[in-house]
Amino acid sequence: MIKIYVMESCPDCTEVKALYSDNPEYELIDIGRQARSLKEFLALRDHHPAFTKVRERGNIGIPCFVREDGSVAISLKHFDAEHFTPAIEPTPQEGASCSLDGTGC
Repeated sequence: MIKIYVMESCPDCTEVKALYSDNPEYELIDIGRQARSLKEFLALRDHHPAFTKVRERGNIGIPCFVREDGSVAISLKHFDAEHFTPAIEPTPQEGASCSLDGTGC
């Protein structure tokens, strides 16, 4: 099962939630609903190399797709369940609405 980390208030996650919410092959995890989910995501974000540039830019890194093998894609644009490409970094304009500095909110 592929885990997808999202947040209710994240505009970048809206399309992802609409596409995958009714599919049993995916587990949508809203990191804003439970501290346990947020802690799980932050542990991934703080240590996985796919998030290096995300952290440097001050972005959050959601939506985030994680396969069972631990590979990560950040953004719907770079996610394809059949041809999953790990450690793809979003382009600078992607995820602006989810920047820690509030840019684009």
